[in-house]
Amino acid sequence: MQIGLFSDVHGNAVAFDALLADLDRRPVDRLVCLGDVVQGGPQPVECLERLRALNCQVVMGNADWYVLTGDPGVEPETESQRRNREWSLGRLSQEDRAYIRSFTPTVDEPPVLAFHGSPGSFEDVILPTTPEDDFRRVLRGAEAPILTGGHTHLQFVRRRGDSLFLNPGSVGLSYEQPADVIKFDPWAAWAVVEVEDGHVSVEFRRAPFDPADVAEAIKASGLPDKGRAAAWV
Repeated sequence: MQIGLFSDVHGNAVAFDALLADLDRRPVDRLVCLGDVVQGGPQPVECLERLRALNCQVVMGNADWYVLTGDPGVEPETESQRRNREWSLGRLSQEDRAYIRSFTPTVDEPPVLAFHGSPGSFEDVILPTTPEDDFRRVLRGAEAPILTGGHTHLQFVRRRGDSLFLNPGSVGLSYEQPADVIKFDPWAAWAVVEVEDGHVSVEFRRAPFDPADVAEAIKASGLPDKGRAAAWV
């Protein structure tokens, strides 16, 4: 059994296409999306179209919730975020919005339990450097051999007792954290979990794309924050 995990597309269909091309090279039995599909990039509708075609289970991310409700959660909302959210929402049809509302807080795809931040909140942050007590607290009660979340855009794996926690990274907005100046990476990050005869292996993948194509998509779109194109070149 091979399960593909991907997260944090953030309206970047150029990166999504790179992921899909890599899936052709590295097919899996099942796919799970860990959320944050449309908000933040120039191609929200195109990303939803590609996601629908995959017919996979999808977790609700904080940015998905934000585009639907305008609720920024624990992070203060900037004017740029507000304008970009209004633009994204204006491009989504009623059918698109209903599809996003169908995303679920967690997805149980044995042996994987998937979520965005943690099983209890799509805003919880889990990093390689999260103190062990906090790491175990936010995952308390989550019982599955593989626990997987996105949200932080970092590929990493971490052990919790007999379970593994893994983050497949970000499809649409990979970048080094922390960083004084964000420069997005030219690849779509994702992961494959393989279970065979009770043994689990994890494969991290990075599908390359041309960052100039993302910059061009931003410039050609009506996205209010055109300055984001500079982070891709």
